[in-house]
Amino acid sequence: MEKQANYIKRIEIDAMWGRFNIAWDLHADVNILSGINGVGKTTILNRSVNQLEKISGKIKNDGKNGVRIFFDDPEATYIPYDVIHSYDKPLFTVEMNRIPMEDVVTELDWQLYLLQRKYLDYQVNIGNKMIEMLNSDNEDIRKHAADISKKKKQFQDMIDSLFSDTHKTIDRKRNDIAFHQNNELLFPSKLSSGEKQMLVILLTVLVKDDEHSVLFMDEPEASLHIEWQQRLIAMIRELNPNVQIILTTHSPALIMEGWLDAVTEVSDISTPVDK
Repeated sequence: MEKQANYIKRIEIDAMWGRFNIAWDLHADVNILSGINGVGKTTILNRSVNQLEKISGKIKNDGKNGVRIFFDDPEATYIPYDVIHSYDKPLFTVEMNRIPMEDVVTELDWQLYLLQRKYLDYQVNIGNKMIEMLNSDNEDIRKHAADISKKKKQFQDMIDSLFSDTHKTIDRKRNDIAFHQNNELLFPSKLSSGEKQMLVILLTVLVKDDEHSVLFMDEPEASLHIEWQQRLIAMIRELNPNVQIILTTHSPALIMEGWLDAVTEVSDISTPVDK
């Protein structure tokens, strides 16, 4: 029987590039992997995600990649996870045939398109949950319903604060994501790369609805203003304190707001392979 974990406790990789064994003990909340270019940060993330894909059955598990994922609960068999890429490359896939070309042209546009649908599902789910809770006679359950209703507003307030310098405000009357800017209605495809990236990250976290999960991010500081970099981790944790963050970075700004203890150097978790 499948059982969900709360977080990843340890990642082991055998003979990465045939040269190093990796053994990384993780925190339940924030994990930041640092190191010079070419040292293997992205490879460690990609190999870990690949193993989770095999565990979840998304790809065939051939048992050949030499990666082991250890959960907080030894009996757990899986954990939900998301992967956010920092690049905004042109997207040329079969999915493009389903959407008008003028609306989706990049990786971030495609991610936002998928998240729009998840955002609609999220609103339906929290609406049903609130109705059920408000009909309860238990005062604690009723109070929790009020807390749930605040999350969407919290997300909207964050986005308005981030986009305030360009006079964009999220349209709070719509069920999808759209913005007002100087009396013009603006959809996500018209945002800058940095704005799209921040919207993707925060939407991904929001729609998890406080579920325990893992968020992998490879150099999320790309395209983000330094002030946004400084606020990023705190905003993620505020929207969902149950998400485990695993990211790579070159940016000191990401760790300036109290996350220095969460930093791990690749050299500290690597040991040479015995020849």
